[in-house]
Amino acid sequence: MSHLAVSKTYKLFIGGAFPRSESGRTYQASDNKGNFMANAALASRKDLRDAVVAARKGYAAWSKATAYNRGQVIYRIAEMLEGRRTEFADLIMISTGVSTQIATAEVDAAIDRLVHYAGWTDKLSAVLGSANPVSSPYFSYSAPEATGVVGILAPMGSPLLGLVSVLAPVIAGGNACVVIAAEQDPCVAIALAEVVATSDVPAGVINILTGRVTELAPHLAAHADVNALDLTGADTELRKSLEEAAAQTVKRVYIPRGMPDFAAAPGTARLRAFLEIKTVWHPTGALSLSGGTSY
Repeated sequence: MSHLAVSKTYKLFIGGAFPRSESGRTYQASDNKGNFMANAALASRKDLRDAVVAARKGYAAWSKATAYNRGQVIYRIAEMLEGRRTEFADLIMISTGVSTQIATAEVDAAIDRLVHYAGWTDKLSAVLGSANPVSSPYFSYSAPEATGVVGILAPMGSPLLGLVSVLAPVIAGGNACVVIAAEQDPCVAIALAEVVATSDVPAGVINILTGRVTELAPHLAAHADVNALDLTGADTELRKSLEEAAAQTVKRVYIPRGMPDFAAAPGTARLRAFLEIKTVWHPTGALSLSGGTSY
């Protein structure tokens, strides 16, 4: 008796759960030869709003977690991805048509990238913060803080490494995110969501939507509860309209210069892009204690 192949239908990843699109719509993801690969959810505007609400809730907890704890959680994502290394290499091969060697190298690079950003979480204050010299009786300190909810348009052509490279620096700084996956690579994106769901990441910190980028991105850019945008995955024409929409709510917008080389050393540009540097002034001088001693 022959086995009947069961087609997989990937869902969205919102608030730590995997709901279907509220519209019930799906679209077919194809492999590199144009053959059917799987069904993917076609997210709607309502799904995007739900994802932003989930991200805001996730941000409240994630931004208050210690930097050391955030590093542990991101490292856990790398551990879980390592355990599914072969599966992800196969997915990349099927969807892009690259060789086993190239696909495996992309998975390994994505794991290394997660470890890289896990190590950054408790070093951001030391590297980006400062004690500021002032000519008055005050202490002045500057320290990085998370921006809030970041909307991300995932890059095309690098289904795992590119996605990890735009997502990891955002959450390393204490932000939550809503990711619109590359339209032609939904399978790898939601497979990564399955990894995230088993990696101690608080619900809502990472939300991943699949569907039509041109349909979803304008609503993400205009949403008043989204604080920043990473437009790496948008083409030149779309970027212009999204920047205009983002300006209406004074969002921070990050656009890389030229075509990003995700295989290269990542640097700190993406980390800096989604951190606010807050400065605190505190008066110096005598401080009376209960015992009457002054310092």
